[in-house]
Amino acid sequence: MAAILGSRTIRKKNRSNFNKLVSRKIIPPLVAIAIFLVIWQLLCLNPNFKLPGPIETISETWDPFIINPFFDNGETDKGLGWQILNSLGRVGLGFSLAAVVGIVLGIVIGANKLLNNAVDPIIQVLRTVPPLAWLPISLAAFQQANPSAIFVIFITSIWPILINTIVGVQHIPQDYINVARVLRLKGVKYFFKIVFPATVPYIFTGLRIGIGLSWLAIVAAEMLVGGVGIGSFIWDAYNTTTETNLSEIIIALIYVGLVGLFLDKLVAFVASKVVAVEQK
Repeated sequence: MAAILGSRTIRKKNRSNFNKLVSRKIIPPLVAIAIFLVIWQLLCLNPNFKLPGPIETISETWDPFIINPFFDNGETDKGLGWQILNSLGRVGLGFSLAAVVGIVLGIVIGANKLLNNAVDPIIQVLRTVPPLAWLPISLAAFQQANPSAIFVIFITSIWPILINTIVGVQHIPQDYINVARVLRLKGVKYFFKIVFPATVPYIFTGLRIGIGLSWLAIVAAEMLVGGVGIGSFIWDAYNTTTETNLSEIIIALIYVGLVGLFLDKLVAFVASKVVAVEQK
């Protein structure tokens, strides 16, 4: 009897949690999206509003961009799936390099006050340079579009990672440092037992900011360097603008936004798991 009552209680609790999830996390965004689409469609009833509405956008891009995003007709005539994957490949490489360099340099600089005072003005100046301002420099240095785009990703995303890591090292609790001295922790042990657990929340804050900036920068960079990529696709569609191409640009922007949301949530998810493990 007690087991049956316990089972019923668990089912009621699970049902209640599910209802809360639906009412708080699912329904409000769906309502907001529906309102946005209705407003967008109503604006398109105005003859002076030149952009296609949501219904027209979907109908014009349904085949092949929505139902077949991985078509490949050769060269740059590829579906949005391939365009996104090419852009993600560049972002993955540039961001990974920035993460490694930013974390290592951040720990070294944060642990040395003299070095931090020496390089801080340089960091503060370089981090304010807009991402696309680096593109002419990278093109001159690498003489190729793909490495240039990857460099733009690297130089854009490294600053939040570097700065947040430095701040994390500088804010290691004094109690942690005292424990390390008592236990005589040095070198690798000091890093994994004291430095990394204390700075990992700051590091992942920098990584989350950096991945967002990376995705923003690659789209803009690809508009200028050409080739296969979502930025190049948008720019090429704009240069041959027709009503159908405007729909293609809009659906491409939706893809960009969804991928950006996914990347942000992915880093946030990994951060929640790593930080939880480190805090145990």
